[in-house]
Amino acid sequence: MLKTLIYGGFAALLTGPVFAASLTVYKSPTCGCCEDWVSHMQESGFEVTVIDRENMHPIKQRVGVKPELASCHTALIDGYVIEGHVPAADVRQLLEQKSAVRGLTIPGMPQSAPGMDIPGTPYEVLSFDNAGNTQVFKRYLG
Repeated sequence: MLKTLIYGGFAALLTGPVFAASLTVYKSPTCGCCEDWVSHMQESGFEVTVIDRENMHPIKQRVGVKPELASCHTALIDGYVIEGHVPAADVRQLLEQKSAVRGLTIPGMPQSAPGMDIPGTPYEVLSFDNAGNTQVFKRYLG
């Protein structure tokens, strides 16, 4: 799909994604896979602010990510929590549907998720509520 952007009186034809949503990502300053996920989100049209933290536990606790739902980084967008290597398309779907959940998570670090990028490992994106109850949001074959 092609989109036209008018900026300063000039029209530009865009072939990449255009999506205005601001995401704040909390991550370890030394985590390469987190940086790769941030790039995945930026390439998918998200505006990303990164906050490096040595200790992620207080952030996860503050936003309601239980240990069994945790991954390496935690992101916040429009009142939702995005935990771990959740694909950009799923975040976009969550925002468009305005789902009545706390957020999305991929517990652990599945090797084929965005930012990990080693094909072959199936994984599930889970939605979770404030009590930590989960439901499968989407399945990936790897």
